[in-house]
Amino acid sequence: MLKISYDPIYAHPLPTGHRFPMLKYELIPGQLLHEGIITQDNLFSPKAVEEETILLTHDKDYWCQLRDLTLPPKEQRRIGFPLSAQLVERELRIAQGTIDGCHYAFEYGVAFNVAGGTHHAGTNWGEGFCMLNDQAIGANYLLNENLAKSILIVDLDVHQGNGTAQIFENESRVFTFSMHGDKNFPFRKERSDLDIPLDDGIGDNDYLKLLYNTLPRLINSHNPDFIFYLAGVDVLETDKLGKLALSKEACKQRDRFVFEQCKLRSIPVQVSMGGGYSPQIKDIVDAHCNTYCVANDLYF
Repeated sequence: MLKISYDPIYAHPLPTGHRFPMLKYELIPGQLLHEGIITQDNLFSPKAVEEETILLTHDKDYWCQLRDLTLPPKEQRRIGFPLSAQLVERELRIAQGTIDGCHYAFEYGVAFNVAGGTHHAGTNWGEGFCMLNDQAIGANYLLNENLAKSILIVDLDVHQGNGTAQIFENESRVFTFSMHGDKNFPFRKERSDLDIPLDDGIGDNDYLKLLYNTLPRLINSHNPDFIFYLAGVDVLETDKLGKLALSKEACKQRDRFVFEQCKLRSIPVQVSMGGGYSPQIKDIVDAHCNTYCVANDLYF
């Protein structure tokens, strides 16, 4: 069964100017339900992640400042919105949704988090609307529980996974791969184990060729027993922040290729949805729903 982490708090209204991107967290499951791709049985609502699990990834001082709403204003500005108890609760549930998704991925091969992909959060900082790094928390949880020995993080959001790269810079059991816009946020990049910077305006064929030539080699050489996939749709030509030029069909082919590589080798994969900022919300929702549909077709 395709299991999807979803909680209404994912769509919690942000301060003025940030509400629009949050609509997708309501609309994606709604569209999948409407089309009959999933039922309510596919959706699960996570609890808040435990503090001891957070501290496997994030510094205690940083976490306490988030928890107690005492993060300095400068650090809040770096995140991009004022801190609130509900926003922190949202991050806690997103992180636990990714952990729960890992367990479902072991059972069913693949599992999703409607939210997540908070890859700009580092060990002791938040940035780019990210406060806690859900897939890094998930990876450290698996390592700590001896549920995985070798992990590959495949980050195909248009923005580099700088927080993820920093968190695992000295962790040989986690290989970080980021394929992202070279001249896009964050403008100060960290060093992933493999970074592929992309020129503005790259199109379908060149993008897919790079992925096709890279991902199988990485999987074969590092032999992961678990994969995290960040499936941002801000690679679309319609995206107002992405600067790339992919069609919806190429984005769908990207997703299919990642899932095919995982399924071929029987490697469980947890998927967080990441970014999407096209002016028309329909483009965002359609592209994200395509990711679910491809996984559903391949696995179920």
